[in-house]
Formats: sequence, structure tokens, C-alpha cells
Amino acid sequence: MPALSLRISSSVGIQGLISVSLALSQTEPAATDNYFEVAINYAPQPLVSSKKAMKSSACQKLLSILASADSLVASREDNSDSESRTWSSYHGSGEASDYASVATSGAKVDRDFGFDDCGTPAERVKKRRRTSGSNKAEVASGKKSSSKKNKDRGALTNVIVVDELGDLNGDEDLPEKLVASWKEGINGVGQDFKSVKEFRETLHKYAIANRFVYRLKKNDTNRASGRCLIEGCSWRIHASWVHADQTFRIRKFNDEHTCGGESWKSAHPGKNWLVSIIKEKIRDSPNEKPRDVAKAILHDFGIKLKYSQVWRGIKDAKEQLQGSYRKSYSRLPWFCKKLMESNPGSVTKLVISDEDKRFKHLFFSFSVAVNGFTNGCRPLIFLEASSLRSKYKEMLLTANAVDADDGFFPVAFAIVDIENGDRWQWFLEQLKSAISTSQQPAVTFISDREKSIEKHVRDVFENSYHGYSIFHLMESLKKNMKGPFQGDGRGVIPAVFLAASHAVRLEAFSSLTEQIKHVSSTTYDWVIQIDPAHWTTLLFKGVPYNHIIQNPAEEYSKVIDDMRGSTVMQKIEALVSKLTNTMNHRREEARNCSTRLAPSKEKQLVEKAVKARSLNVLFSSEVVFEVHDDLTHVVNIENLHCTCLEWKFSGLPCCHAVAVFLSTSKSVYDYCPHWFTVESFRSAYSELINPISGIGRPVEDEVDYESADVHPPLTPRFPAQQKEETPKILDSNRRTVICSKCKEPGHNKASCKATI
Repeated sequence: MPALSLRISSSVGIQGLISVSLALSQTEPAATDNYFEVAINYAPQPLVSSKKAMKSSACQKLLSILASADSLVASREDNSDSESRTWSSYHGSGEASDYASVATSGAKVDRDFGFDDCGTPAERVKKRRRTSGSNKAEVASGKKSSSKKNKDRGALTNVIVVDELGDLNGDEDLPEKLVASWKEGINGVGQDFKSVKEFRETLHKYAIANRFVYRLKKNDTNRASGRCLIEGCSWRIHASWVHADQTFRIRKFNDEHTCGGESWKSAHPGKNWLVSIIKEKIRDSPNEKPRDVAKAILHDFGIKLKYSQVWRGIKDAKEQLQGSYRKSYSRLPWFCKKLMESNPGSVTKLVISDEDKRFKHLFFSFSVAVNGFTNGCRPLIFLEASSLRSKYKEMLLTANAVDADDGFFPVAFAIVDIENGDRWQWFLEQLKSAISTSQQPAVTFISDREKSIEKHVRDVFENSYHGYSIFHLMESLKKNMKGPFQGDGRGVIPAVFLAASHAVRLEAFSSLTEQIKHVSSTTYDWVIQIDPAHWTTLLFKGVPYNHIIQNPAEEYSKVIDDMRGSTVMQKIEALVSKLTNTMNHRREEARNCSTRLAPSKEKQLVEKAVKARSLNVLFSSEVVFEVHDDLTHVVNIENLHCTCLEWKFSGLPCCHAVAVFLSTSKSVYDYCPHWFTVESFRSAYSELINPISGIGRPVEDEVDYESADVHPPLTPRFPAQQKEETPKILDSNRRTVICSKCKEPGHNKASCKATI
């Protein structure tokens, strides 16, 4: 039997596209379906168009094709059952579309598709205005807000019930297919369901289809009893779990309403009901986007929601699932207490304001991390700050050391209400109290140059060194590369800048910066003024670090991004979990190493040994040697020095020194720094973090919440960015205004202040 399928996609009130696809299929024995499609694209004006647009050639062609399609199908039809045609959605994404049915004998396009071929434009506008208000049915009080602002603040009580297509069709608020299936969802006593969840969902849909609101009085995994929201109404339902049959069965059911439908008209079930639905949808996917949740609700329940309604619903649902973000601050004293109990020797510090008990800053460092830094890491710490992703604008401060394998080793964390110099000063003071020992060597600190925390580092750690993070310098370079550009263009500047940071001789550094100058003199000026003594291998006096170009805070920023919308305690739990997993993973890596040096350092040494085999070594003394390749270099193994300077700045013996060790049968490992060895690698991760019991849930019996009441910080107010005034360009051809009253230029008679 032949079938005709016409698919139309339309959007009322916007510059639209009508795509009509005519598909004709004829099914015969032992034959496959054959299809052909005709597509017409029409988008000259909005779909709700003028009479002139309706008479355009494209529309006339559209109508003629529809008419010819009808006649084509009519000639092939073998029975009268195919008189009706179905309109299916052009889009397969589930988004709102327009549905209608068209008789085979007519070629008129229905008004639901955005245009009508009868009536004047004024009549069509009046018709839309008359029907627009009656098309909306509200599952709430039914009262209209007097202003747009109040309408937006209606939370989830203003719920619009619509059909699957997103267009309201008079009194038919739900799609016919959904209504037909949902109305019969509850059959009566004895009906079985697989679980209480299936029963609740079916009952929700049944109530929507039959336009009433109910309330579950008893609602748990074994039973559920519901009543109509209106007191005195006779509608009742009760279902319970049957252990013998392993099913959830309706035991009592009275489907008669004596309230006259008042529950649908006057109740306010929208917010609680929708929050319960959203809560189920985000339980397993807490980062579900509001638009996706709205589409799922439209598909499942036929209810179309505004973005703001779904956003507030997700917020309330997360608060029910995860707890209140505001109240979670009261658990911080408990966290500090439990951390020190479960991990003795750890350091925590919580500061709240005396006046209003608002959170200011929290510091915590595990004893395992402090011991690992002291015993297995070089004296090098990266200081980073990242957002905690909440409406209170807290910042996460981190101190990361570097292990033997050049991996970041987290030492300490802090959460502060705002990032400024005072907060960095406080963080460094707490860090010093945690890591300082009598034998602690001078520590090298690396930070973002734009944070300007060098002064605070010098104040707290007097004998320390401070350098600029290469990662952040590269990011700043991208912002400060300004033209005009010459030669090879701006694309070569980042690579040349990185090479300049690794230069070990002044001549090489000058040559590389001159290359930048030839491309862009403005960029060259910026490179020189950022003080090369803080970021170049040649001039920096602390522990070499600029081979590390990664962002130390990247992993923890990803954790926070995944937990955005969660409470502060849940974010701390995620950080602790990430720290624990990282240390466990690195501990296994260190334990499985079979070499003398950490894997990355061993690999570098092997590469140098391969190159060293082609070098010629001449003995000058027991400790001084000449090594020849393209140039001649002098190696002093007693002073750990080579004239190529690579040994001095990298810490590992250079290829010339390795050639000497191969020639003298000396062990190269005896001349490598201790913090590059597998022994140090294992020492850093030798201890494990003990789990903190109850960190993921409230423990009311162990916390006095009244005495430990902590409020969230005040949201900081930043000064508004001043708009740059665009200078007015004087037009020489512009006519000068002459006042007709005083005959002076620059104003007219109306603004003239001259007295006559």
C-alpha cells in the first residue's frame, strides 16, 4: 500500500525555513521500498508573513507540489483507509516541532505552520492575539504576574502544559498520543508494577493526563498511599510491595473526584513535584545541563519549562541531594578535627570573623604530604590559585612540590574568601609552620608573575628564591604580542621566547631576544621588562625549574569544574579523594621502578649515553678531562662542572660528562643528585593518607552545630570596568550649525542663552 509522508519544520515569528520532503513508497511482494524526495527551501520572510509574501512564487510552487502529490497518491491507492495523511517531525532531536493533519483533497496549509492563505494580515494578527492567552494552562494558581520581573520570579509554580511540539493548541494541552497512553496508566486494584519507582512515575503521568493533583501521604520502598490535594475529595489510591510475587501492586483505588477538579485549578504543586522529577534525573548525572533536563521533562511528561525554572529546580534538587551550600560551612570545624584525628601530625587552620561568624580562610596539609616533601622532593614549590566555582567567589590556593620524576606533589591547600596579598601572606605563614625544619634548605618558590606575591615570599621565607612560572609567562606573552610584525611573523615568537628562557650563555640569550625584536619591537620591550633574572636559566639563582611548562593547578581545577554546584565540603572531599588517588598511583609507579633513577631522568641519561659513545675523551688529570665533538669541552667531575654548562643548570651529567664516566668505568649514578633517584621517588610516596570517616555525609552526633555555626563569606564586589570613550572624529564636510537668534556657531535657537 503506498504511503505519503510530508515533513514540515517551522518556527513561528523568526526568519524561518520550510523544508517539504515528499516520500513515496510502494510495497510489493518480494520488493523493497523505493523512495524519492522533493525538497523546497523557502526563507524570504518570517513565517507569519504578509499577504504579499504568501503570493510569492515559492509559496505557489509549494502548494502546487502538495496538490500534485495528493493526486499522485490518490491514483495509486487501493483502499480508502489511506485518505488521511500524517505529518511527522522534520527534526529527530526531540525539539519542539509543529504537527497537523492534511486531507488528501486539499492543499491548504494550516495556521499552526505559521501562515494562512485566507484573511488579511490584520485579521491574522488579531486572531493570534485572541488565542495566545487561552492557549496556556498553568499548573498553579492560574494568576498572571503583573510584570515580567515577577513572572520570572515565579520559581517553578508557573508550569505551562503543552504538546510535544511546543505549540499550544487551544484546550488540548497535551499531545493526543501521550494523553491516550497516560490516561490508561492506572487501571485499578490488582495492577502490578516492577517497583515503587515505576508506580510513582505512572501515577505522575496519570495525574497530568487526567488533570488533577495528588499528594502521597505514605511513600517509601514498601508502600505508597495517595490522596487528592483537596481535602474531602474521595479520590484515593494505595499500593504496596507483595513479597510472594516480588511486585508492587495496587490494593485500593477510588478513581472518583468529588472536588470538581479544584486541585488542578488552585493547588500549587509545581515546585515540589518538578524538583522531585529533576532530582531523579540528576541523581546519577549531577552535571546535567538545564536544557537537557528541560528536554527530558518535555519528552517524558509533555511539560514545557523555561530555562530559569529548570535552573532553579536543579538548584533545589541538588540542595536536597547534596545538602545546602550555605550550611555546609558549619561542617568545616568538624572536618579540621577529623582530619587531625585520622592523620596525626597534619596541620589545619580555620579562620572565621568574630563579628558575624563568616568564613574567611581554611588551610590544611596532610602529614603524609609534608613528610613526602621533606624526604623525597627537591626544595621547589609552585604556588597557584584557582576559582572554587561558586557564587561566593572563593579561591583555592595550592602549594605543589616536584618529585623525582618531575611530577607535581601536592603539599598544602587553602580556601580563602578572596585572593589578595594578605591572604597569600597568611597562606605562606601556615605553609612555613607545616614544612619548616632545622635542616630545611632554601626553598625556591615559583608563581604567576601577575599575582605579585614575591614580596610576601621574601617576608615569610627570608632565604628563599622566587621565579616566574613559565606556563603563565607563555600565557601572558600571547596577550602581549603586538604588531606590527616583521620577518617570520608572530607565530615564531613563543618558540623563540621558550628557547631564550633555556639559554645558558648570554650570547645565546641576546641572539634569541634579538630575533624577537626583529619580528616585533613591542613584544621585545615586554620580554625585557619582565626581569629575565626571574625566569631564565642563565640568570636565575634558585633550583632550576623552567623545563616545567605545565600548569600545576590544572588537575585540581578539573576536579572543581566537575564539582561545580556542589557544596564546599563536597569539593574538599573531591580534592582529598584526588590527592589520595594520585599518591596511591604514584606510589605504585615508584615501587615498580627497576632503575636507579626515576623513569624520566633515566630516559634522559640513556639518550645522553647514546650520544656520548661518539665523543673522544682525553685525560688531563684524575678529575679533569677534555671531550671533543664539534667543540672542545672541559669536564671537572670533582666540581660537577662542564664548560657546556648543561650539568650545572640541569643537575644531570651532560653527554660530555657521561662520555668521561664511560671511559673511566666510573658510575654515572654516583654523580646524579639524590632527588632524581628512585629512592627519593619512593620516599615521597612511602606513606598513605588515612581515610576521614564520614567526610561525605553530615555527622550530627559528633558536631555541635550551634557552637560551630559558620556562615559563608560575603560575595566580594569588584569595581565595574570603566568603558573607554570613543574619541569623536571630526568630519570636515559636516555642516556647522549657526544660531538664527545670535548668529553664533555651535548651537541652535532652542539652546541659545544669549539675551536680546
